[in-house]
Amino acid sequence: MPSAPAPGAPLTDARLVDALRTDLSASGYGVVGVEEVLGAVAADALHREEPVPALRATAAAADDVVAALIRTFLLGVTTPRHTLERALPTLTVVGAEQLGLVEVDGDQVRARVDLRPYTAVDGTGEVDWWIASDLGELATGQALRTDHVLGVGGASTTLAQVTVRDERAHVLDLGTGCGIQALHASRHSRRVVGTDISRRALAFARFNAALAGLDEDRLALREGSMLEPVAGERFDLVVSNPPFVITPRTPGMPSYEYRDGGRAGDAIVRELIEGVGAVLAPGGVAQLLGNWEVRRGEQWHDRVGSWLDASGLDGWVVQRELQDPAQYAETWIRDGGTTPDRDRAAWAQRYGQWLDDFASRDVEGIGFGIVTLRRPVGEPSLRRLEEVTGTVRQPLGPAIAASLAAHDWLAAMTDDDLADQRLVVAPDVTEERYLTPGDPDPQVVLLRQGGGFGRAVQAGTALAGFVGVCDGELTVGQIVNALGALLEVGADAVAADVLPSARGLVRDGLLLPAS
Repeated sequence: MPSAPAPGAPLTDARLVDALRTDLSASGYGVVGVEEVLGAVAADALHREEPVPALRATAAAADDVVAALIRTFLLGVTTPRHTLERALPTLTVVGAEQLGLVEVDGDQVRARVDLRPYTAVDGTGEVDWWIASDLGELATGQALRTDHVLGVGGASTTLAQVTVRDERAHVLDLGTGCGIQALHASRHSRRVVGTDISRRALAFARFNAALAGLDEDRLALREGSMLEPVAGERFDLVVSNPPFVITPRTPGMPSYEYRDGGRAGDAIVRELIEGVGAVLAPGGVAQLLGNWEVRRGEQWHDRVGSWLDASGLDGWVVQRELQDPAQYAETWIRDGGTTPDRDRAAWAQRYGQWLDDFASRDVEGIGFGIVTLRRPVGEPSLRRLEEVTGTVRQPLGPAIAASLAAHDWLAAMTDDDLADQRLVVAPDVTEERYLTPGDPDPQVVLLRQGGGFGRAVQAGTALAGFVGVCDGELTVGQIVNALGALLEVGADAVAADVLPSARGLVRDGLLLPAS
């Protein structure tokens, strides 16, 4: 049976969706196909929300099937009916209209939704999907509606790439939006539940799941706020790209369902961190993105650390970015479609409201980052808050999963136990030495990680020597004893110097237990 309609959202009719999938698969309308038609320059410009090069590139090949789909569903250009009929021969334009994908005016067709190819890269291999969402400002030339359903953006891609992807029985996608996290989760779990406060978002998620060939037995969608729709249930993995944007709750300020959680300040992220443990099974992991306020006289980790403590969970928070209040206001006012060029008065009013709101709580900065939580079987043993603002190697999910496993391995091991282990240097680790010309010894030795978080660890003489010998042949204790004799300081001194750092290198994946 077709899904119940939601205003402006596509209808999920299995027969018509199957026909659409057949046509899109045959057309070559994929990530690679789009880039081949556009060329590198136009494709890059389109990623920056600049359509002119793409319009020019597709105008020259407007009768090409992929070009027609690009112009219709990515650029919002009115397309001749006969052109779109060639692109969708099985579905037909009539079928596309019945699904709510297009509107027809005589011989002209215009898209009602954004429908774009997406290649999933999440650590479990690649898969190609098509994702429907509301048309953006680029296609409509207008500010976003407050119930706008966002497609795959930078934040959702980040979350997909940092999520741990080992096999899980039950997964919750809290705030599913267009359903992209639920689709990713379906690849490594038996059953997924997606929740959202927006009926329109759930309609898009249902359509996208059907287009990906995912049936309702694998993905259940529920309407409701935060954890309410799943109260009393337990999940092995919770993922959430929540509406974390800190928006003033003042008259005249638009509130967008996809980004604004309806709470003052950063309360929605705090509530989620402190409350998600209620739906986590023992050993279950929750991963989410969030913003948090940095108030005068505080460090960012003071505030977020108090939330971790209140959660009763293992916690690891990585702050990736810090903006001042003015930068933050500019980012999100533009995101809603208000610009100083389009409406100077509205821009100034909203800018002032944002600054006043932050000033009322003494906010000096706003952090953005990745939160990983885990329900421990016993007492919490992981509390890690760090800032990593440099380039990372995505997908990070495998590195995060490996670090959690390494934490557990180390937590069960005394220094005497560690001394009996054999370690090897990870294959992506290199050593950099910095010397003053003419000086035989380096002043600085860096151990640099090529993958994952791309960490650079400064190593002293003993640690550099220790890592240099970690090839799996000698035990940690044997290496420490040899270094004590070589450096003439004794094994105990070397152990006190090296072992804490060695634990850190194992935790972060620069050193690995020998197999």
